[in-house]
Amino acid sequence: MSVDRGRLIELMRQKVYKPMGETELVEALSESQEEQAPWRDLIADLEREGVVIKTRYDSYGLPEKMNLVVGRMQIQTQGYGFVMPDKSLGIPDVYIPSTGLEGAMHKDKVIARIVTKSDKDRRSEGEVIRILERANATIVGVFEGFAGEVGFVQPDEKRISYNVYIPKGKTQNADHGDKVVVNITRWPIKRHPPEGEIIEILGKHGDPRVEITAVARQLNLPGEFPDEAKQQLGRMTLEITPRDIDERRDLRGWNIVTIDGADAKDLDDAVNVELMENGHYRLGVHIADVAHYVREGTPIDREALYRGTSIYLLDRVIPMLPRELSNGICSLNPQVERLTLSLVLEINRAGHVVHSELFEGVIKTAERMTYDDVNRILVDHDPVVRQRYEEQLEHFKRMAELRNILLKRREERGAVEFELSEAKIVLADSGKVEDIYPRKKTLADSVIEEFMLVANETVAERFYWQEIPFVYRVHEDPSYEKIADVNIFLHNFNLRIKAKADNIHPKAFQKVMKELDGMDEERLINRVLLRSMMRARYSTDCLGHFGLAARYYCHFTSPIRRYPDLVIHRIMKETIHHGKFSDKRHAQLSAFADHAATRSSEREQLATEAERAVDDIKKAEFMADKVGQEFEGMISGVISYGFFVELENTVEGMVHVSTLTDDYYIFEPEAYALLGRRTKKRYRLGDHVKVRVEKVNVEEHQIDFVLVSE
Repeated sequence: MSVDRGRLIELMRQKVYKPMGETELVEALSESQEEQAPWRDLIADLEREGVVIKTRYDSYGLPEKMNLVVGRMQIQTQGYGFVMPDKSLGIPDVYIPSTGLEGAMHKDKVIARIVTKSDKDRRSEGEVIRILERANATIVGVFEGFAGEVGFVQPDEKRISYNVYIPKGKTQNADHGDKVVVNITRWPIKRHPPEGEIIEILGKHGDPRVEITAVARQLNLPGEFPDEAKQQLGRMTLEITPRDIDERRDLRGWNIVTIDGADAKDLDDAVNVELMENGHYRLGVHIADVAHYVREGTPIDREALYRGTSIYLLDRVIPMLPRELSNGICSLNPQVERLTLSLVLEINRAGHVVHSELFEGVIKTAERMTYDDVNRILVDHDPVVRQRYEEQLEHFKRMAELRNILLKRREERGAVEFELSEAKIVLADSGKVEDIYPRKKTLADSVIEEFMLVANETVAERFYWQEIPFVYRVHEDPSYEKIADVNIFLHNFNLRIKAKADNIHPKAFQKVMKELDGMDEERLINRVLLRSMMRARYSTDCLGHFGLAARYYCHFTSPIRRYPDLVIHRIMKETIHHGKFSDKRHAQLSAFADHAATRSSEREQLATEAERAVDDIKKAEFMADKVGQEFEGMISGVISYGFFVELENTVEGMVHVSTLTDDYYIFEPEAYALLGRRTKKRYRLGDHVKVRVEKVNVEEHQIDFVLVSE
């Protein structure tokens, strides 16, 4: 029997299990002398991860059986924190007071002892007893001191409550006010702050471009590609050869176009739509064949797995692949030959896929279209743009027809469409913000979205039934408890999500959202509904996608910028060329797909955090010169000490309860409101208000509003 962590954990979960020493545990698990060394290695690995705990008596047990909890520290700016266990374990968060941190910092992985168990009024309280993994080997902040002398670095991340001491000779001659990167050389011990050395000077604090670089460094986002990846790139043939085209379907005569944003450089999907003799639509979805160039286990592939995703930070892109690939040979650039993994679908008038074909192809796109130009053709009927693309007019008309059919089909089965405007932040060459405005989804966006959705669903279902390892995009059902909480809030608007504890269907959400259509509060209530849902993630288990009301779903359409798509492409190509997998290959792919899914989910969350941080910085910068100005807005969030107001341009600021001087206000969490004790005046989510910009702290990305008298 092979070494298996599940078997070891199952042994420890048994009621009769008493903590064993390593030798005793290995003997209980091993069936031969040869197995003992691998079991010892596994036990050591699990101890480092905090999955099992070694006691002071050198015996091993599970943390939950020893009044312990393992997780990441989530420190608050006030100094206290929470241990956040892996959500899959179903263990609640544990409160850690500032006196119980024992030198743990934000995002460190720790073991905490439960001191006070939870009850109906409060959560469990604990203290950190061991730090398993430090998360802040480098810290970004502002140097305070004089060039060449000792000083301190104040971290940009306010949840790191220590200033870092920099000894003389370790400052790199940084000057006061410089934004720097510090390498930690000594961790905090009780009252002693951490110590470090400056390893990079980014520039002056406050420089718009420096602030974005600081976010990238603070979150340890990738920079240059490693030398071995560059060397591999130098050995690659970055042009299409006759040998590449052999045995591929030749689609160079097809009328295929790309539709992307005007500033997009990595074009990984192209489409075409034809009307068949039987009245059905033939949709071609052609995806860049990145797997042809990025082979499994190569230096570029290892770096792509490490990065997990491309990250877009307004004035720059941190790509998953080297630009020679992402913007070059892999990108489906206009009117040049490119290799693809193509999916051709026959779709009937009801929006059902009645036939599909997956194959390797070679294309030569006819046009590189932008969303704006397609909208000018289909929505604005702009005569200049329509004349320019006269040969494509019927093509785009068919695309819009098919989009309407697919959208109607998704709506009929209960798919949930959230109307959430994204902020469009326009930067000048200097990096300063010129304008911010909400960008809503257009018809052209929706055309491509519907085509990619049906392609992703078709691929996921096809490979699910082949019972081979795969990476799915999953969005699990929301919990009944969260739905109950949301219904308390929705009651204020005479709305309700109808759901049973064992049966929550997307149509219940869809019905509420249709009733919201046209209401001023639509966008904000959508946001509340979205927060009640689970976070979408990658998994090797096909768990369905609640928001899309899809039984099968994956990401197959963006292999240039998402690693799960690249993994899927490899699996597809392997089945195209070789059919079924051997048992050994099946096991190998299964293990790798599971690792890639977990890693990609983590990196996706990091990318989202980075992109939001940059947006927050730029919004604060934009409002810095608007102190004293008045704006119309809507209450977008309510907490015990105030409420947030979102302006029409998507900028959000706080009205602190201390500025509401006409009464004492009580927080009503179920109603998302503050209620005046005497006046009964209520400030509720969705209310329209007029505010004045009182203060902007660009460094902390905070905007303070005060209400203007009604």
